[in-house]
Formats: sequence, C-alpha cells, structure tokens
Amino acid sequence: MGVDGIAVLVLNQNYEPLNVCSVRRAIVLVLRGKAEVIETARAVLHTARTTLALPSVIRLVHMVRRPRPKVRLTRREIFQRDGWQCVYCGRQTRDLTLDHVIPRHRGGPHTWENLVAACRTCNHRKAGRTPQEARMTLLREPAAPRVSIYHAFYPYLESEEAWRKFIPGWDDAVLAAAG
Repeated sequence: MGVDGIAVLVLNQNYEPLNVCSVRRAIVLVLRGKAEVIETARAVLHTARTTLALPSVIRLVHMVRRPRPKVRLTRREIFQRDGWQCVYCGRQTRDLTLDHVIPRHRGGPHTWENLVAACRTCNHRKAGRTPQEARMTLLREPAAPRVSIYHAFYPYLESEEAWRKFIPGWDDAVLAAAG
C-alpha cells in the first residue's frame, strides 16, 4: 500500500489544528520525538522489522506560533465578498469590474475598504468620481472579509471523521452548507 496519498492532521501542543501533512512527514515527526500520535488510521505500514499503525492525527510536543491567515486581495476575492453582484445597483452577474470607491487618482488606496464589485454600467456611470459626486449609493460598506483559521481543514472533514472533534465550528459549517 502506498502511503503518499494519506493526509494527517497536525495539532499544536494545545490541540489547535495547525495544518495537514503527508503520512510520511507525520511518521518522521513521531519517530524523532517531535510529535505524538493522537488518532491512528486503519492502515498500517509494514517495514522489514516491524509494523506501524499509520497516524491520522498527531500533536506536536512543543508549541508553535503561527500568524493568523489573511485573505489575499484579488479580483476574485472582491467579487466573492460582494456576492458576485454590483454594490451600486444590486444586479447579480459574472461580468463585473473592480471599482475604487475613492478613485486612485484622488489618493484612494488599493485596499479591501476601498474596492468594490461593480457592473460595467455603474462603473462607467460613476467614472472617476466619488459615489456622492455621482449621486450613487453603496448597498453595503466594503470591508476586509473575516477568515476562519479552520477553512483549510473543511475539505478533508467529509472523509476524515476522526478529525472532526479537533475542528471547532465544523458542525456550524455543515449546518450553514445544508441550510
């Protein structure tokens, strides 16, 4: 059996999910004493001298500090934040443009708080003016999206039931997707 395709959940010393690694990397961490096995997979690895139960969840022995994830400022993320609809007229379309609420040539920054999704008609109508000057109103104020530090683990949770108890908010994510 090949072990390269098996994923392992890595927990910090305080049981906070850190990342997902390969089973090969997890075994190395355990054998070097840097991690301990919390949950095992059903598969085993046969070596020349012994048989190892493959880990499914490991916990690091020492605490690791990591920065909180941020969503990259891209066109697609702006469109997704705004629900693929124009913030001026509310029209839902896939043919959107980016609009700077305060135009760049007037010192408007290229930030989450100054970028919105706009349909071509509204963007052309607003042109290089502020919304007040163009007599247009924003349906909602632009802001940086909030990121769950656990969103990277959600794709694995359908198949990895043993991981679910270590991911806070998993039940909420399932209910939100279903309802």
